[in-house]
Amino acid sequence: MKDNFSIDEILSAVSDLQNFKKEKSNKFSKDSLSKHDNSDIPKNTLRLIEEAEKSKS
Repeated sequence: MKDNFSIDEILSAVSDLQNFKKEKSNKFSKDSLSKHDNSDIPKNTLRLIEEAEKSKS
């Protein structure tokens, strides 16, 4: 299977891939900044962590 593509088509595809990578990396950085779900952590453990963080300051 041999396809011939014009230079414009190749440049457009490269541009689309670069934009896709930028959008994907932006999505991950936003997700990592969002608040984590702590519902599976026992309340006593959360309390101990909060107390330890307070004592650091």
